[in-house]
Amino acid sequence: MGETWVRGRLVTPSVRVEDGLVVVADKRLVYVGAAAGVPGGGGRAARRPVVEAPSDGFVLPGLVDLHDHGGGGGSFASGDQASVAWAAEEHLRHGTTSLVASTLTDASEGMLTAVAAAADAVEAGRVRAVHVEGPFLSRARCGAQDPAHLRMPDVGLARDLVAAGRGHVRIMTMAPELPRAEPLVRFLLEEGVVPAVGHTEATPAVVRRTLADTRAALGRPGLVTHLFNGMPPLHHRAPGPVAGALAAAAAGDAVVELVADGVHLHDDTVRTVFELLGAERVALVTDATAAAGMPDGRYELGPRSVRVHAGVARLSDGDDAPLAGGTAHLLDVVRRCVDAGVELEDAVTAATTTPASVLGLEGPHALVEGARGDLVVVDADLRPVRVMRAGDWVG
Repeated sequence: MGETWVRGRLVTPSVRVEDGLVVVADKRLVYVGAAAGVPGGGGRAARRPVVEAPSDGFVLPGLVDLHDHGGGGGSFASGDQASVAWAAEEHLRHGTTSLVASTLTDASEGMLTAVAAAADAVEAGRVRAVHVEGPFLSRARCGAQDPAHLRMPDVGLARDLVAAGRGHVRIMTMAPELPRAEPLVRFLLEEGVVPAVGHTEATPAVVRRTLADTRAALGRPGLVTHLFNGMPPLHHRAPGPVAGALAAAAAGDAVVELVADGVHLHDDTVRTVFELLGAERVALVTDATAAAGMPDGRYELGPRSVRVHAGVARLSDGDDAPLAGGTAHLLDVVRRCVDAGVELEDAVTAATTTPASVLGLEGPHALVEGARGDLVVVDADLRPVRVMRAGDWVG
């Protein structure tokens, strides 16, 4: 049986192993623990070729991104297989081994084409699932979503979108306060799709009910799309969706996404949410666009044009223009959280185990025996050195 051995400081769910070893065989982790404790003894480990993490670096589990529109110049909203493949490869090379391809609000034909292309990418093994963001969103909180193509909830269109995904649509972001939202939520739950609360002005009660219904129906947490972004700010006399989301997550009914890239959220806000909810209720995401990993310039975000300046994507020129997605990789988001004061183990959990729980992915997504062979070897600055997916090194 062929084996791959990786040695270094391991970040596991329970403890950091300072001199650890991961053994991968048949695409699974078959040993995770102290190098001296590997079956056959430390001498066996010393005699085998071993991939070593850099000094003061780490071995992390492969990352899981629930919300990603593209990267490397490629877009999941394009409907073009080459563009989709390029975007998936960009994030894989930077440590995201389980990626959810996110589409955007567009004309119906464009959305159906994009969802079908993303489903093709799932079946080709490039991404793990499909996320449909829109078109059933609040006009007042649409952000970079194209208001010309927003619609009231429509079970017929939702059925077409889910059908185009051929069983791979796992999440649909929608505003639960809109007219006819309740039949839409019921349909999505019947199809096993998470109705993520986002781009919304819903009351706390509506948010909590939607998230509780999701947990009851699917047996796993509901989801809040990029908490704070695309919704009114928390106010002591108008608590809005933020209060409902925090309460639902605290009760175990939801996971909240955080685009913790230093642009969408202040570092103190990120740290406070971790302190309030714990890493088991936070999913770090990128909300990345085609501009991720690319230089400043002009890019497309679905049907809209985006300008990136100093690494920040906006719909048009000017510092006051709306943000238009992210330009970071998920490992960059993890690093930003650690720099902001979040414990490394918590940041890693929020970028692996927690998002995987929302998707209902089979098996653990952590450095534990039996998990799929997904690894990221990083240096002391949490920058990628080598990436393994399903037991194979990437590149």
